[in-house]
Amino acid sequence: MSSDGCGKEDLQEDIRMDSGIESYISIVTSEEPREPTSDSIGPRDKFSTGEERLDSAYTSSSITVESLSDIVEGCTISSAEDVQAKMPELSKQENLLTTITEDGDTLLHLAIIHEDIFISQELIQLFPKEALDIQNNLYQSPLHLATYLNLKHVVTMLMKKGASLELQDQDGNTPLHVACQHGQLECVTEMTRDLPPSSLAPVLQTQNWRGLTCLHLSALNKQHHIMKLLMKKKADLNIQEGTAGKTALHLAVELHDMTSVKLLLKEGANVDAPMFNGCTPLHLAVGRQDAQIADLLCQFGADKMLRNMEDETALDLADGNNDILALFPFDDIQILGKSVKSF
Repeated sequence: MSSDGCGKEDLQEDIRMDSGIESYISIVTSEEPREPTSDSIGPRDKFSTGEERLDSAYTSSSITVESLSDIVEGCTISSAEDVQAKMPELSKQENLLTTITEDGDTLLHLAIIHEDIFISQELIQLFPKEALDIQNNLYQSPLHLATYLNLKHVVTMLMKKGASLELQDQDGNTPLHVACQHGQLECVTEMTRDLPPSSLAPVLQTQNWRGLTCLHLSALNKQHHIMKLLMKKKADLNIQEGTAGKTALHLAVELHDMTSVKLLLKEGANVDAPMFNGCTPLHLAVGRQDAQIADLLCQFGADKMLRNMEDETALDLADGNNDILALFPFDDIQILGKSVKSF
């Protein structure tokens, strides 16, 4: 059987992020960033990729982190009065609003990374729409970062201001992918609330660099409420991921996730959808010795005689499991294309 065959455990998605938080700290406090230690857990740990940063798609400004610190000198991140006093000065220098650090972060990126909702909202109001979609060196937009950190109110403001939902980060994830993976139902709701179907459909069909759509990620992470919401938004239930051709139903079967399997089948997912190697969800259920899910698939009309590229039917994968063999009545067995019953 092929390496992508019916018995292979599914891949699990991991998200890598970067913060630029040290740059933010140096702007606000004018202190040198501290090297992370093995026993410290902070924003850098939370967003670290462990890899060399990618080049940004944007040209770095000649204004350095050090010169930016002069702008906010004496302004503490938690002081609303100080920030409000400083905002008119920033608004007169629009070039500073779109200035990026050596990590590709704008002031808005940095405010979001620091999880300061007040400053983030003030900057969103000041930023022109185009600047809201600037991506840092890891191709993360402010909306990506607000989603990673589950900052619902910032996500809402960004969406109302017209931030793009289609931008992909270095892993190919849109902000909606991120929310679906991490089970952030409120963020998913805010991102999809006011988008017309014509605008949302391309995002729901977008695959990350692992070939996974938002529905695939929701299924992989057993995010049932998000799956229901995506279905209401007309997500394609039968779209195949890009590596092995699995649908969300295949993924749910592999995870032995009865709840997702029931949900997908009741909403009309193709019970006989083939992977690139011809395996159907029933092949996977039988190959994993999951009699309960195999029985449910049969109740929804799964074709027991379909063959994969190894010329195997689901019955061929039963491996002597009596509970599964009981799902295949004698008169369903065929020899040379003829039912045994007819002999």
